Amino acid sequence: MEHTFVICAYGDSPFLEACIQSCLNQLSVKSNHSKVVLYTSTPSDQIEILCQRYQIELFVKRGGGIGIDWNNALSVVDTKYATIVHQDDLYLPEYGEAVLSEFEQQVDLNLVFTDYCENDAQGQFRPRHLNLKIKTFGLRLMSLFQNKAYQRRIYAFGNFICCPAVSYNLERLSDFQFNSSLKMVVDWDAWERIMKRQGKVKFISKQLMVHRIHEDSETTANTENQNREVEEFMMYQRYWPKPMVKLLMKYYVKNQKANGKT
Repeated sequence: MEHTFVICAYGDSPFLEACIQSCLNQLSVKSNHSKVVLYTSTPSDQIEILCQRYQIELFVKRGGGIGIDWNNALSVVDTKYATIVHQDDLYLPEYGEAVLSEFEQQVDLNLVFTDYCENDAQGQFRPRHLNLKIKTFGLRLMSLFQNKAYQRRIYAFGNFICCPAVSYNLERLSDFQFNSSLKMVVDWDAWERIMKRQGKVKFISKQLMVHRIHEDSETTANTENQNREVEEFMMYQRYWPKPMVKLLMKYYVKNQKANGKT
């Protein structure tokens, strides 16, 4: 095997089984040399039953936040490539094959990520609102050139990359760690630091995964308690002087509602 879908499970999610099934569906594609495992810091009967039902190896470690859990999730992977799967999300059958193909064609890739769509707690697809369209446009613009300075300048306008749509080259990122002190911009901070490293990132402009937005999601929780606003302000300061940061934040705060309950 070359690639691992490592599912991060927290608590008892009603969407976990569908998530597992979507990952296992990848294995029916002959050219997709992937396997599926599950990591949790909150073991439960439901998680154990699902792992037994689908014959998935279960790893349990002590967590304490998104950064720690994501670091723990990658630590149990023994393949060259990995995708950290969020328990509420879904992957189209072509995701793994597409990602592996890109990694194999370009050996200096650190990250490969795809476009995505969104659904809700009832499994209904959400319209591609303006914020999502802007993110896709930003990714396509960023991908026009493989020049790092150019890519970081485009990325300075916001976090366009959806974290569960990302796959990692762990041979090239063997010493990488997520920042465990952050709550909402753990991914943005990670991509920003990885973009400074030797190597490249690649965007696949196909919607190959489904990101679920619902009232119990981490995105919704951190948006409502303003963690997102505080941490995004900090990230923007890495790129821009304060007057520009304040201007960009006015737009971002307005568009946070797109990730809420409605």
